[in-house]
Amino acid sequence: MGRFLAAAAGFPTLVFTSALVMAVVFWLLVAAGVTESGSFDADVDLDARGLGGVPVTVAFSTMTVLAWTVSVSGTVLLDPVVSPGVGRVLVRLAVAVAALLVAWRVTRLLVRPLHRLFPDRPAPPRADSVGLTCTIRTRRADTGAGLVEATARDGSTATLRATGGAQNL
Repeated sequence: MGRFLAAAAGFPTLVFTSALVMAVVFWLLVAAGVTESGSFDADVDLDARGLGGVPVTVAFSTMTVLAWTVSVSGTVLLDPVVSPGVGRVLVRLAVAVAALLVAWRVTRLLVRPLHRLFPDRPAPPRADSVGLTCTIRTRRADTGAGLVEATARDGSTATLRATGGAQNL
């Protein structure tokens, strides 16, 4: 267990460990409803890198987990074989580069089937839903929580979070 912790907290895995902590915190914020999984999609175009079709956060999180796993595994397996000194530093640099390359390639393979879960068509603007008569789909709908089903003018329906003051619901 000591070798594992030393590998996770040492070079080069420490870089991936901090990125992994940030990814976990981000997904906890998404689960809590503070942010959305597509928050960074407008900022980065992943199509050129072969990672397009899924939200940036999904691709980044997958790549981070894979790079961390490869880095920890490589460090734990190769440290006992290589003597301390310049050789170990070079091997650890090679592990970092290999971790990034392997993670990128495997992430490309993993996001390809996920593309179907994330359609390219944009969602209708929220302004289209304002003022529509809705059917409450949860036990309650108030300023704290609630889901409603709105029927648009074209007949399509959408399930939306209910927000606003009591006078609006």
